[in-house]
Amino acid sequence: MVSIDDFKKIEMKIGKIISVERVPDTDKLLKLRVDFGLKPSASETEGFSPETSPELQPTVSEGSLEERDIRQVISGIAEFFEDPQVLVNISCPFVTNLEPRKIRGLVSEAMIVAAHSKEGVFSILEPTQGEISLGTKLN
Repeated sequence: MVSIDDFKKIEMKIGKIISVERVPDTDKLLKLRVDFGLKPSASETEGFSPETSPELQPTVSEGSLEERDIRQVISGIAEFFEDPQVLVNISCPFVTNLEPRKIRGLVSEAMIVAAHSKEGVFSILEPTQGEISLGTKLN
């Protein structure tokens, strides 16, 4: 069992998948680039907070890439998508405070949150109630 104190240490945020490609020589791995909104330092310098000002959340095209929290995620979900490009522009939850991990020589900086049943049904958990700003923390 995991204690509630340990569970509280897990940081989950909404991220938007901005690009997807298959990892060569694997059947299961996809390399995702995920936008988690403005980096905390960029948010602070501009007086912006995704939690308090969701209407001001910039899109990927706004701001320089240096100001955005864009991470690479290596995920074993390729077998569930004939065309993985369907994932582009999907916003969904990720665990964002894991130590970076190398998978097949590629660094993964977060983990997608999804459901996979014994029967082989796979689902990415997408927010359905209104517009959720990138970088919004789950609790």
